[in-house]
Amino acid sequence: MDTIFALSSGKLPSGVAVIRVSGDMTKTIVKTLLGKVPAPRLMTYGKLTSQEGEFLDNALTVFFSSPHSFTGDDSVEFHLHGGKAVVDRFLNELEKFDACRLAEPGEFSRRAFINGKLDLTEAEGLADLIEAETESQRRLAIMGATGKLAALYRDWRNNLIKARAMIEAELDFSDEEDVPGSVSEIVWDNLRNLSRSISEFVEKSERVASMRDGIKIVIAGAPNAGKSSIINKLSGFDVAIVTDEAGTTRDALETRIVIDGYQILLTDTAGLRETENKVEKLGIEVAYNRLKDADLVLLVDDLSNPVPIELPETDADIWHVGNKVDLAKGSLEKWPIQFSTKTGEGFDSFVKAIASFCSCFSYDVGEVVTARKRQLTLLKTAISEIDHAIRYEDRDLSLRAEHLRLAADSLGRITGDIDVEDILDVIFSQFCIGK
Repeated sequence: MDTIFALSSGKLPSGVAVIRVSGDMTKTIVKTLLGKVPAPRLMTYGKLTSQEGEFLDNALTVFFSSPHSFTGDDSVEFHLHGGKAVVDRFLNELEKFDACRLAEPGEFSRRAFINGKLDLTEAEGLADLIEAETESQRRLAIMGATGKLAALYRDWRNNLIKARAMIEAELDFSDEEDVPGSVSEIVWDNLRNLSRSISEFVEKSERVASMRDGIKIVIAGAPNAGKSSIINKLSGFDVAIVTDEAGTTRDALETRIVIDGYQILLTDTAGLRETENKVEKLGIEVAYNRLKDADLVLLVDDLSNPVPIELPETDADIWHVGNKVDLAKGSLEKWPIQFSTKTGEGFDSFVKAIASFCSCFSYDVGEVVTARKRQLTLLKTAISEIDHAIRYEDRDLSLRAEHLRLAADSLGRITGDIDVEDILDVIFSQFCIGK
């Protein structure tokens, strides 16, 4: 297997650049460049020179011997000065060693998985931890990265394996006195409880899953209702062009904002109306698609001239929002939320209401949940198989036991305990290079 290397620290130039190397050639590389192989896990300062004796840099070097490294293979980290030329020259030097090449995205983590240092939930949690931009995303990622999710899934899987063993024991040894005929009834009660536990977990997880990619809030309404002014004011800069001309916004404009620690994917859409303009029609179609996928729809009306519109079917919460309250005419009872983006009147209360809505997607600190769609899909498959085994009491016990095997396999695929070779490329390609 090739020895791999990559820049594992941040964008250059920087104060320090960390080059990570892992594989069979690691000791040879360290001895050649540093002149010795330092004691494992002891950071050593020394002069690095090329194979031809050219000075490369004064650096800190730390060696990790197999299997006590992140990947499970011999590994080393070189802490160089973070100049682009320094790093480029050093990477070129590493490439000169036999069977030594630049790592692909996620390849260090993939080797850690292959060597049993990580399971798939820990790998996905690690990827989410690196990508986390808010405290809530960090807490969510920690669940996977620390192994809490894996422990929970494996416990559920062990319960299924035990249940299946008890049922098969009744099938194989029903005439033996040591295996009571009522044992399967106890098992079915336990399986009902297990199905409920997994279902509750999935329900909680789906509620908080939006925090991983951002809670989707879509601004909709008739042309000139002030939708673009809202996205600009919430984001703090001009995301959208604001004019008096109807139909200025002809596409979905998206930006990410953070309110009270919650990441939000905020979308401004084209004004909803009948139009013959082909470009505007396409923009309205895009708006409909965003509305169907939203967590919250802000249906904005111009309080000085409200125009009723119809929204497509959506599972999102819909708020009737009144803008331009400073120009309002007549009764305002229809709009629970009213403000003016121009004067700022009522806007702080509007932002607090959004923060309160986002809090519904939160969870208690320490509560174990997942936001990964792959895991949720496999959990739902497991629930379905367990429910099939429970529901069809008139079926042969061996068929019901088979459903339990399929459920256990689904849980095993989440952690990687069951063969998952077909999805490894997808999972690890999402990592950055050097991780």
